[in-house]
This record gives sequence, structure tokens and C-alpha cells, in this order.
Amino acid sequence: MTVRFTARVAGVAEDHELECLSAGVAERDDGEGMELIFQCGLSEPGEDDAESEMDSYCVVTAGQAASYGAVTEITLHGGVLRVVLAAHALEDLGLDDPEVEAFLDVGDEAVDRLRSALRRIMAYGRADARPVVVRL
Repeated sequence: MTVRFTARVAGVAEDHELECLSAGVAERDDGEGMELIFQCGLSEPGEDDAESEMDSYCVVTAGQAASYGAVTEITLHGGVLRVVLAAHALEDLGLDDPEVEAFLDVGDEAVDRLRSALRRIMAYGRADARPVVVRL
């Protein structure tokens, strides 16, 4: 069954000190509830990243569960962020279903920033880890 939640928080952060771009949605702003965060480096992945299989974007769920290159489809349309995750990533992410839908209860400006950042993040790293379907 699809994981569904209303995201009342959406944010984008570009941290030059950590060399990381993050974009995410959360049910609440206090760290409780469901969250879905996407991250990538600000520079292309290096040889060390490839050796440790960290040479693509990262998906993080509640409790800091993470998986690299796990998105097979991502769509942002009509105020809904729909993400389909690879089956191999479900256990790492603490999810039972590969499909997640976040109903965005945030302003248009926040949605536009999220869309722009997700385009950058989903294009990061090795090509075979990128989503097959991207509609952002």
C-alpha cells in the first residue's frame, strides 16, 4: 500500500561547508512523523565515492535511514510529490512499500524551490542510478 502523508514543511538548503544540496518534505517541523529528504554533493562524486557506492544522490527517511540511487520514478504535479523507490532500498529506508506520495501543504514558492532542487539532485552522479521517470 502506498505510503501517503501531508507535508506541511518543504525546504531546500545548499551547504557549502558540507558541500551538500538538500531538498525535502516533512509531515511536521519538529522532526516527528514522515519525512523524505534528497541530497547530493555540490561537486561531482570522486573515486572514493564510487568505491563506497556513494556516487549518486541519497534519499533519507525518518530516523535518518538512507539509501543511495534508490529512486526509480519521481513526479511533482498538482501539489503532490510522488516517489517510487527501488525494491532493494526499502529495508534500508525502513519502508514497506516502494511508492510514497507527499501531499504538499506549502506555498507555491516553496514548491518551485523544491522542484528546482530536485531536478539538480536527481541528475547527480552516475547515470545508472538516476530515476527512469522524472517529471519535475
